[in-house]
Amino acid sequence: MRTAKSNAASRHPTVIAILLAAALVFSAVVVSIQSSLFTGTRISVADGQIQILSDFQSTVQQCVASRGLGLTAEIIDHCKLVLKFPQGTNSTWYNAQFKIFEPLEYKYDVCEAILLWEQYHNMTTVLTREYLDVRPDGWFDYAAKRIAQLGADKCYNRSLCEEHLNLILPAKPPFYPRQFRTCAVVGNSGDLLKTELGQEIDEHDAVFRDNEAPVNEKYAKYVGLKRDFRLVVRGVARNMAAIMNGSSDEVLIIKSVMHRDFNAMIKELPNPVYLFQGIVLRRGAKGTGMKSVELALSMCDIVDIYGFTVDPGYTEWTRYFSTPRKGHNPLQGRAYYQLLECLGVIRIHSPMRAKRKQDWSNVPGKELKRTAHAAALHLKQKETGHRGDLGPFANCKVWGSAKQDGPVWMGTNWMIFTRFHSQALLDELMPSLQMAREGQDRGSDGEAVGIWDADERKLKEFIVIIFRGFFLP
Repeated sequence: MRTAKSNAASRHPTVIAILLAAALVFSAVVVSIQSSLFTGTRISVADGQIQILSDFQSTVQQCVASRGLGLTAEIIDHCKLVLKFPQGTNSTWYNAQFKIFEPLEYKYDVCEAILLWEQYHNMTTVLTREYLDVRPDGWFDYAAKRIAQLGADKCYNRSLCEEHLNLILPAKPPFYPRQFRTCAVVGNSGDLLKTELGQEIDEHDAVFRDNEAPVNEKYAKYVGLKRDFRLVVRGVARNMAAIMNGSSDEVLIIKSVMHRDFNAMIKELPNPVYLFQGIVLRRGAKGTGMKSVELALSMCDIVDIYGFTVDPGYTEWTRYFSTPRKGHNPLQGRAYYQLLECLGVIRIHSPMRAKRKQDWSNVPGKELKRTAHAAALHLKQKETGHRGDLGPFANCKVWGSAKQDGPVWMGTNWMIFTRFHSQALLDELMPSLQMAREGQDRGSDGEAVGIWDADERKLKEFIVIIFRGFFLP
């Protein structure tokens, strides 16, 4: 009897061990299945984004074949492609730094390009006091980088830095994303003389020009007469009065840094003047023209470019108003601008395209771009490991809250007093004018409102009253 009980007792641990092992095996199977299902879902999501981008790449490839005037796009993967010039293309541009002629192939990351260029449609590109106030060490560190004659790498004396920047520093952004529906960016290429697109250029809501490019009756049929924005470098500051030729409403944007040459120019002209505040991107084209495209994208929904030498056979740097001079690499620029057009960022107008009907159906539309942007952002988030570490591909970074009170318009008493006839300044004051109108609608009293209501043509007189109330002793 004892032996039977002993044998039975000895079997219990064996049974228990078997049951535990079975339970562990079952649990492992369940976990394995769940893990497999979850992993499969993640792979499916990633595959979906890759497929979206692959389809977008195919669209870009077809666009280049249709619009590239000989350029072709070779797809490497869902993000990378190579733009190639035809064999036999005359590459006469010599790069002295690397001691090579311009190559005939250029590799691009379309995913990065989608993310980076979308930034410009959602940012302002004019340096403001608000920006310097909110950015960490904005006045101490960053402001010093924008003043050429400071003589120091930091603003150890903030008052001195403010004195240098006051002439061109608005309190808040004077322009905003998609402020204009259509914009024309007019380069300086001699190719502009091969077409007569002046009227077409002037039909845009806003026109952007570069440096000393003349606008007059002599060139009107080629480049138009409309003048809204002009991006300028230091070298043309001393001749700006002659270049402006009485145009007091054209807004001047200084490309790089404040310099004493610009100080003299600002005091000589009644035009609004600002300092360019672009983001630093690794682009495939250089020069003031490229910066003008960036500036236009920050204000415009549709950007058309003219005079950017994007036709085959262009191997020397010419200007429509002067003799040829050494400039930027024509093949590199042509390839990059073609990429931007086939990404739906810009629309190219040039002599070889002017002879045919412009059809934009093979250029990616807004919905296709939105889908591709979302897919590229998703993959970039996966690469970095979490949503908050996207580097330059993230949405605009928020450093803090800026004060909402105070005047919106720019600069010192002297500058405002001398520029109150400027249309751009009127645009800056429109929020205040709208408040005045709303106050009048509510039955509020006030001399300023009365003048607005009595005669809208006395808008400048209304602004003078505002000046006296806020700025003049």
